[in-house]
Amino acid sequence: MDKVAGQISAASFLYPRIDPFDQRMMNVGDGHSIYVEQCGNPEGIPVIVLHGGPGGGCSPAMRRYFDPTVYRIILFDQRGCGRSRPHASVENNTTWDLVADIERIREALGIKRWIVFGGSWGATLALVYGETHPERSVHLVLRGVFLMTRAELDWFYGGGAGQFWPDVWRKFVDPVPPEERGDLIAAYRKRLFGDDMLEQTRFARAWASWENTLASIDNDGPGGESPAEYARAFARLENHYFSNLGFLDRDGQILADIHRLDGVPGTIVQGRYDMICPPASAYRLHKAWPGSRLHMIPRAGHALSEPGISKALVATMDALRRV
Repeated sequence: MDKVAGQISAASFLYPRIDPFDQRMMNVGDGHSIYVEQCGNPEGIPVIVLHGGPGGGCSPAMRRYFDPTVYRIILFDQRGCGRSRPHASVENNTTWDLVADIERIREALGIKRWIVFGGSWGATLALVYGETHPERSVHLVLRGVFLMTRAELDWFYGGGAGQFWPDVWRKFVDPVPPEERGDLIAAYRKRLFGDDMLEQTRFARAWASWENTLASIDNDGPGGESPAEYARAFARLENHYFSNLGFLDRDGQILADIHRLDGVPGTIVQGRYDMICPPASAYRLHKAWPGSRLHMIPRAGHALSEPGISKALVATMDALRRV
């Protein structure tokens, strides 16, 4: 098996690399075109993969959590990121637009029902989609649960996580004038959407670095800078969504509406030491959702690439192929 620093790597648990059998740009209206791909078995069990961020985009590694002889694997880049266009655009870009896009993909591909697989923001979107379209959802597979609440945003952008990463937190806070540090999301928004492209990029990279550094339990300090175009999409879209509390009708909406998932089962895979999306949210979701199972992964953080998380997700999908 592959090993990293003496430990088994996440790649050891994944299926071999595969290429798409279908790639397309789908015009979803509102000035947006989104990238959609299909891999695996064209006649297999359909699964839609929802990436994180918002603004993270999908990657080839995301294809490898599924047995390609069994699953019809659908990935797409959400509005404004990855290969979707226009890049880094927040116009006509809300949670409800993304839910509508998922339905457009399902209808275009002739799929009646599917498994919904998402992590972090992708878990948020999977829950909102499932609560909106439970009749289309066979099973939700969620990793690193984020319920899009004010408390979660306050934890990550208000200094909670910074208590564990004070040196990295300072790098996130220091670019902001002292008088604006009471609301870092608003302070970053002013610069991420300003007219100065150099300033946009500098703040986008600082925003992305804060999150990316805390993603893996094995990180111990800031990594390299993200490419400018990736950072701009990632930071602008996240900030846009978080400034608007995910465009939900009320704080705590996902748990308040969890009854809509009655009859829809779910599997939750959560890192015990997730600093971005603390395990309390996954635990609350599990307790509120009778149809769910919670796997708390020891010595694991937030990232999809954590070995324990990858192992659990692949095992989950292997079990679902027999359902």
